Amino acid sequence: MKKFVKNYIGKAKKVEGLEIIKINLKIADLVKFAHKYNDEDYISLEVAKLQNPDNFGHDYTVYVNRLEEEQVTEPAPAPKKQTKKSKAAKQETSEVPF
Repeated sequence: MKKFVKNYIGKAKKVEGLEIIKINLKIADLVKFAHKYNDEDYISLEVAKLQNPDNFGHDYTVYVNRLEEEQVTEPAPAPKKQTKKSKAAKQETSEVPF
């Protein structure tokens, strides 16, 4: 099954006094997410406002949203519940005589 996965690649700040968001990204991170459209290379970014600024004053996060194949994992078996009888038997056997 495929689902959209967000790949976070950077953060951004609003430029004081202007309606501009300044984004700094590593080129190596961007190149990984390039895709072709009409024989041209593109990188599609999404910018979202953070609920609270981080420790460095960043107000926004930048990510690439990609459709990826989801790995199907089987759920782990539920642990067996111990009955009162089995708990009592376990306690009796765990006592060490002196």
